[in-house]
Amino acid sequence: MKLSAHYNKANIIITLSVLFAGAVIYFFAINYIAKNQLDRNLIEEIDGVKDYIKLNQQLPKQVDFDEDQVIFVKTDRQNLQRRFFDTIYNNPKERKKEAGRAVSCLISLNGNNYETTIIVSREDTEYLVQIIGFITLILSIGLLLILFLTNRYILTGLWKSFYATLNEIKAFNVSDTKNFRLKQSKVDEFSELNKAVHIMSSRVKNDFQHLKQFTENASHEMLTPLAVITSKLDTLIQDETLKNYQFDQINDIYAAAGRLARLNQSLLLLVKIENNLIEDAEQINLDILISEKLKQFHELIFSMNIQVEKNLQNKQVLASKYLMDILFNNLFSNAIRHNTKNGKLIITLTDDKLIFQNSGGSTPLNPDKVFERFQKGNKSEGTGLGLALVKNICTLNNWTISYYYDNILHTFQIAL
Repeated sequence: MKLSAHYNKANIIITLSVLFAGAVIYFFAINYIAKNQLDRNLIEEIDGVKDYIKLNQQLPKQVDFDEDQVIFVKTDRQNLQRRFFDTIYNNPKERKKEAGRAVSCLISLNGNNYETTIIVSREDTEYLVQIIGFITLILSIGLLLILFLTNRYILTGLWKSFYATLNEIKAFNVSDTKNFRLKQSKVDEFSELNKAVHIMSSRVKNDFQHLKQFTENASHEMLTPLAVITSKLDTLIQDETLKNYQFDQINDIYAAAGRLARLNQSLLLLVKIENNLIEDAEQINLDILISEKLKQFHELIFSMNIQVEKNLQNKQVLASKYLMDILFNNLFSNAIRHNTKNGKLIITLTDDKLIFQNSGGSTPLNPDKVFERFQKGNKSEGTGLGLALVKNICTLNNWTISYYYDNILHTFQIAL
């Protein structure tokens, strides 16, 4: 969930809680005020009855009270505390029962005591409370709508510079010479973020350029002494005066020098692939390229009597021919070197998959580590970078490679 969504959620929950609590308090407050007003009106009515009796020395008639209902009940009680209570009001005009409010007290006339009760309608008061509640509800909904629109448009606008910076970071390429195009923001925190990102990217690019230069220089400088070593070893091997043990030692040195040269080339190639420095993409027919590679590896396959099964559909991809050549060299080399005598090699190419399956050891490889650098078997004489190169080439072309062990076959599958 985005930060703005978290903010909107918290804002709406808090607002709704405050509005609900306020509405409840407001409702009871209005009811209390309205009830007090009715009670004051009833007190005035009682005082009016007392004044009428004092002046006329008789009980008033119902017609003297308009729509208020007055009940006089003669009683022997000498003392009665005035009290207010809710009751039923019989509306004489509409002939229906309504909610009412009443007051009861003791009134004396000519030595007789009367329990006097005056009932008034609460219909108008409740209607007023309902109107006020409805208006409050409309205002609350309006407030929530305004908050939602404010969070949706105004606050979203404030976050535009942040998302622009985020998109620049996602598209950041350390080998790209272009600088960040950061959008100016009125928010201080986003401005500070932009400055920090700009400084960080400059440092990373600077470090990368130094590392790239060092790697290229180191690789280039290593080639010369390796070439000299190889040349001298070639000369020594041709010396007929060498003894057998000297010849074996020179062969070991020659093999180690060759391995070091291949390792140097592989590491340099990995750096170029990871930083997208190889840009010679063209349309390539994978089925034709695989058939050509089979011919190149025919002698190795024949020497181990490996049975080859292929099912190749016509498939074209836009990729570097140089990298595709390296990709298939490593896949074929891996499938042949780690195969068994009289083993199998099954190659399947469909519109969306390329699968290499080969027989080999009975123990599955670790799928999480098989594509890491310098991961190889105990009996392997390779550099341990072949499958790492394969994975990097697949990643460069937005392909996904995976390994699994199925029915005694080691399977490498590339989703094209």
